[in-house]
Amino acid sequence: MTNHRGAGIPPHRRQSNQRRSKHSPVRAMQPVTTGLLLKLALPAALSILLNNAFRVIDQFSVQWLGVAAQAAVGSCTFVLIGFFSIYAMISSGTGPLVARATGAGDTALRRKVMGNAIVGASLLGLMVLVSTGLGASWIASTLGLSGETHSQAAAYLRWLALFAVPLAIAPVIDAAFIAVGRTTLVMKLQALATVLNILLNPICIYALNLGIAGAAIATGISRSVTIIIGLVMIGRLLQPKRSDFRPDRTLLRIIRIGLPISSNNVLFAAVYWALLKWAISPLGPAVNAALGIGFSALEGFTWPVYWGFSLAVASLVGRYLGAGQPEQAVKTIRLAFPVCTVAGVAISAVFWFGAAPLCSLFTDDAEVLKEAIQYAQILAFSQLFLAYEALAEGTLEGAGDTKTVLLWSAPINLLRVPLGWACAIPLGYGAAGIWWVINLTTLLKAGGKSLAVIRGRWKSVRV
Repeated sequence: MTNHRGAGIPPHRRQSNQRRSKHSPVRAMQPVTTGLLLKLALPAALSILLNNAFRVIDQFSVQWLGVAAQAAVGSCTFVLIGFFSIYAMISSGTGPLVARATGAGDTALRRKVMGNAIVGASLLGLMVLVSTGLGASWIASTLGLSGETHSQAAAYLRWLALFAVPLAIAPVIDAAFIAVGRTTLVMKLQALATVLNILLNPICIYALNLGIAGAAIATGISRSVTIIIGLVMIGRLLQPKRSDFRPDRTLLRIIRIGLPISSNNVLFAAVYWALLKWAISPLGPAVNAALGIGFSALEGFTWPVYWGFSLAVASLVGRYLGAGQPEQAVKTIRLAFPVCTVAGVAISAVFWFGAAPLCSLFTDDAEVLKEAIQYAQILAFSQLFLAYEALAEGTLEGAGDTKTVLLWSAPINLLRVPLGWACAIPLGYGAAGIWWVINLTTLLKAGGKSLAVIRGRWKSVRV
């Protein structure tokens, strides 16, 4: 096994790559190590944790506006996940292409990808701005909201939509920096945005008397500041030309890679939306509250750990494949496997043994606490499989094999709705039936994606 960037590349392509590298700041790819993997994964995990904190911060900050405002922000969770899923159409295609171009030393392609990605993300942001600005009230109605809660949710979404363009560009910037291995920079930008959001929320909501609109404005401003900084740094790193921002076939390549991930994420949000309506809400508000505690509070802190490793693996796999070093991409997976195993087992133990003390931090209602503990302890059995799913998905996404991710996610996620409803209502297993269905489907997804990685076809995917 060699460690120079030309290994495994045919002579004519190797010479082409070397010519491109003369004016490129990208250095030859070093062999992967566990230390390198952790150096990428830990900042990425913290970045995702900080990004998820925006919903928690808004939820906390509006509590003095009353129950209706808190219910409105909480009810918009899966709407915001839906927005992020739409933006992923561009960001999920940007990452693999930038990583491949970085590994190959093709700076021209990196510039073109970033220019087209920023334009594409801006167009998506404008689409969300117009549709949400005009349809905020309708969206709130589809959530089953009424009265003051409906009005508050519509206002929150309407004001957040004003910042749709910068919010759409944000994941593109993150994806680009992660693809070139700058996960610490992403973490710092996320930390700055989080601090700004914490400071701006009380000012906008209470000092300026903007109410729930202030929470949306604080989020929009704090993210916009870091996006401007990120764009400046991207410009210094890549030095794009005006022609790079002219949409061409590169944008179609980005969408072709990103569309399966975007569709999968939209479907994921829709599945939980359907579960809430047909299986969870009929069981009573205590189960609704338990899902909120489990999904946002517990998994909101553990899921970033898995996804941090997934992003690190995707970054390395994409760059090693671009550099013509597939053996290093395979070694990345082998090094990540034991680390993900330890993380999955540890988080399983936290969910099982820490369920009562952790859940009690978020509620003092006995029935809600009982349901939340049940949620955590049942989901403890799928945490190891969730870690393996994240590893496999990072490998496939890094290689640009996003269609396989969709194939092993969408149909199985859809099964959660009829199976969850059947177990909860007709069969009488209640909430426990729904949570065990989630465990089962997680096992199936992890198995399918892992099998696709083992088969190895991702190593020859053309992006």
